Parts: sequence; structure tokens; C-alpha cells
Amino acid sequence: MSDFQVQVTTRTDKGKATSRRMRHAKKIPAVVYGTGKESEMLSIDHDEFKHQLEVEAFHNSIIKLVNGGRTEQVILREVQMHPYKPIVMHVDFQRISATDKIHMNIPLHFIGEDKAPGVREEDGIVSHLMNEVDISCLPADLPEYLEIDVSGLHLNESIHLSEIKLPDGVEFTHPPEGEADHAVVSVLMPKVAAEEGEEGEEGEERDDEAAEAGDGADASEDSGDED
Repeated sequence: MSDFQVQVTTRTDKGKATSRRMRHAKKIPAVVYGTGKESEMLSIDHDEFKHQLEVEAFHNSIIKLVNGGRTEQVILREVQMHPYKPIVMHVDFQRISATDKIHMNIPLHFIGEDKAPGVREEDGIVSHLMNEVDISCLPADLPEYLEIDVSGLHLNESIHLSEIKLPDGVEFTHPPEGEADHAVVSVLMPKVAAEEGEEGEEGEERDDEAAEAGDGADASEDSGDED
């Protein structure tokens, strides 16, 4: 697990006016809650936190909140962004306990794409149907990501949720079964090539129909000659 720290300070004022003043001062209004404790309103340095958001692992790692001489472990539960500006508007943290399971969305990392027979030999492309999965585990077992090896896939083959090997202590929040066992990644024929193939087949069918029509006309002419 990556070791991330976020420096915070406690705030007492709340409301839209307070939030606006904080944002003008390059601060982010935030809150931390969970583990049976009261929620606490916080303030975070905007620019430093935004740089941390750019790191993929930050979103699904255990984070240490440092508030003066006090620290507590949390996970990042929600980040609200401005609709069109690169500004963080609000952040929610959730406290965690070493003995209580948490659920998180974990990113999928795909390897072996250039080695897949469906890509190297059959002119297919790899299609990522899912980029993250929802898992449940104790904080100590939380993985940064799950690795999916697609090097064995042929054209029109897929890897499903049930085929993903999870680390010890980790399970899907919603176990895949039946129709819920969704495909995660597939090797497919590129759309343009597939459409060209369909057009080619349609062209061949039209040629066959034209040829049949031509044969019928010839037969009629031959019949007239005989009369």
C-alpha cells in the first residue's frame, strides 16, 4: 500500500459563505466521519491536495489525516469538482477501523495485450469493458489495483469477473453469478474492419442476385429462340 498523508485543520464555521471564503483563500472545505465518532469539519490546502488527486493510487489507498499532533486513518469517499473549472469544491473522508471491512472501487490494470493471439495473429483489438471493480476487505488487505492478464485471449474471447483471481482476504462486494458475471475485457474485430466485412458480404449477395437475374433473362431469351 502507498503511504499518503493529507494535512488538515479543524474548522468551526460552516455554510455557503464560509465555503466561498475558503475557496478564495485556496482552501477546500472537507468533512471526516465514521467509526462511531462525530463528524468533523476540516480545511485542506487546495493545490497540494489537487496534486495528490492526480495519483491513481491515492483514490483507493489508506490515507493518514494529520491534524496538528493528531492522526487518523481514512479513505477518500467523495470528491466534488467544479462543473467546468479544475477546482476541488468539497471532500468527504471516511474513518476506518482495522477490524471492520471496507468496500472500495479498485482499478483494473491490463497486461499482455500485445501478446494476445487475437491481437498479434487475428487482427483484433483489446476492448476494456470494465475499468474498475467494487471489492470488500479489511483495510490491511486493500490492494491498489487488480492485474488482468489478457495474453491468452483469441479473437471474440473474453475474461469475466468470475475468472479474476482476488488476493487473500479480498472479495467482490457483489459476487458475480449468472447474468451478473459480466465480461471485463474482450478481443474484438475493429469496428471499421467488421463493417467492411459486412459490406463485402452484402456486395457478394447483390452480385449473386444480379447473376441469378441475368441467368433468368438468358433463359428467357433462349426459350424465345427455340420458339
